[in-house]
Amino acid sequence: MEIKTLKELSINGCGKYGIAAPAVEKNDQLYNYLRITDINDDGTINYKGLKSVNAKGAEKFILKKNDIVFARTGASTGRNFFCDGTDKNLVYAGFLIKFSIDSKKVNPKFIKYYCLSTKFKNWVNSFNSGSTRGNINAQTFGNMKVELPPRIVQDNIVNIMDALDEKIKVNRKINDNLEQQAFALFKQLLLNTDKNKKISVSDIAYLNPKRNLSKKQEAKYIEMSNLSTTSAFPSGWDMKPFNGGMRFANGDTLLARITPCLENGKAAFINFLDSSEVAFGSTEYIVLASKGEVPPEFLYCLVRYPLFYDYAIKNMNGSSGRQRVSSEIIGSFELPHPSLNDLNRFRIYVSPLFLKMKSNFFENIYLSSIRNTLLPKLISGGIDISKVNI
Repeated sequence: MEIKTLKELSINGCGKYGIAAPAVEKNDQLYNYLRITDINDDGTINYKGLKSVNAKGAEKFILKKNDIVFARTGASTGRNFFCDGTDKNLVYAGFLIKFSIDSKKVNPKFIKYYCLSTKFKNWVNSFNSGSTRGNINAQTFGNMKVELPPRIVQDNIVNIMDALDEKIKVNRKINDNLEQQAFALFKQLLLNTDKNKKISVSDIAYLNPKRNLSKKQEAKYIEMSNLSTTSAFPSGWDMKPFNGGMRFANGDTLLARITPCLENGKAAFINFLDSSEVAFGSTEYIVLASKGEVPPEFLYCLVRYPLFYDYAIKNMNGSSGRQRVSSEIIGSFELPHPSLNDLNRFRIYVSPLFLKMKSNFFENIYLSSIRNTLLPKLISGGIDISKVNI
């Protein structure tokens, strides 16, 4: 087993920091500006959140095929994105560090998967101290040691990981389509409702309802970074003893209430817990639970609804950088009052969509677990790669 540093496996060695902020001077070319918040935990990009810039000099920071960027500071330290060449005119921000992987020295996608593995995450976590999150510079990233099996083994590992990733990607596309169907039905319901009859969110939802969870009781913990900006389900959770935070159960919708998480669209629909299970998360969540005959999925569609989303952002208060929207403000949002018949029809069509999404969500968790379990064993030779059948 050969061991090389990331710097040794990269063209031009040490990593390069991104463009600190879009410059005032402009040119005629538009670029997609990749920030830490645009990168998901699994190394994919939230394309809906990308900002466009036309800053002069931005072309020096374009990501090219086989480039990998790492978040270098904050709670997301180590989060990374590998550019396979399909993303064009994508420039990276100042809190990201880029390394250009040398395809003559290593299969570049092997580095992609290595940097999504628990081995890499444990290395990043070694820079955390107590409540202080890691802050890793380019030199430290460059000195990270990578265990390299022979090239043919690297290629085979990449093929196996790609096959798992493709299955995960297909499930995500299906879920995106199902979610868009639900949104379309929600919008159609509101369009067909008498606009003169209004109802407030507090009439159809409990805001931050009481959920029982004992102090120090072990429970699922979903932190803000796990919430998606585009889909109903979080990227995962940890098991922790309850020590405070918002509590929630199946049927609840989570909405981030603080900047920039609210603006980025952080939200989730909870339907993946056991029937009587209570989970918890950030104090910066607003929890919505449906009242009466209102389908729980209706509230999730509501928090993704552009008019609601704009209302919540415009009604944030507080000092710059720490603005929040209150549950009282959220409860005051008015929308057309749908009839019980309309709500029941919505439930009949939409509930099965969310159940299918839940099934795909759990399959992806399983596939990701296989990927994360296989990778270190394949690298170390603990599993005969010729016997792996995906």
